[in-house]
Amino acid sequence: MSSTRSTPSLRPLPALIFSSRWLQLPLYLGLIVAQGVYVFLFLKELWHLILHAPEMTEQSIMLMVLGLIDVVMISNLLVMVIVGGFETFVSRLDLKGHPDQPEWLSHVNASVLKVKLAMAIIGISSIHLLKTFIEAGMLGGLPLCGTPEAVQAVAAMKATGALVGKGCSMVTQTGVMWQAIIHSIFILSALGIAWTDQVMSAGIRASAEGHDRH
Repeated sequence: MSSTRSTPSLRPLPALIFSSRWLQLPLYLGLIVAQGVYVFLFLKELWHLILHAPEMTEQSIMLMVLGLIDVVMISNLLVMVIVGGFETFVSRLDLKGHPDQPEWLSHVNASVLKVKLAMAIIGISSIHLLKTFIEAGMLGGLPLCGTPEAVQAVAAMKATGALVGKGCSMVTQTGVMWQAIIHSIFILSALGIAWTDQVMSAGIRASAEGHDRH
């Protein structure tokens, strides 16, 4: 008797509904294109850093490096969504036993993917918040960009030949406060998702154990 299991045939309507999952394929292909755009952005920012590093201050270099880390973390998030989402919602990738299979993909499901995405978003938000704190520490009374005071400050810097540095700031005290609040909300949301997933997993295990006893 053959050990292989034949794929059950579906009636036309269930087959159509089940096949509709392939409509997500262009979405994942689009995310791959977006990944390429982020690679281009990373190389452009890295080249800018290499060219202007001798003229930049330590804080400016730190901000650019944090920007590069931000691009890498968003790229990691894209990989997680593309690979994990396709594996979970569209079709198996058949990577079992492949030497390059990501460790997290072996046990990925919708709940695990949600938790990992939440943690990745918190990491990205942390980088943005750290950049904001560094910029806030560099304010030194700089005017807000777009105001007449900022235009005058930039003109004065150009007149004195000070090409390095910022004549204005994009950061305000209110902006820093709200960014910190939003980051805290992200953390609370991730904790809520993880707790909900743990409760649901415990309920499923208890239900399975109950069926086994009977």
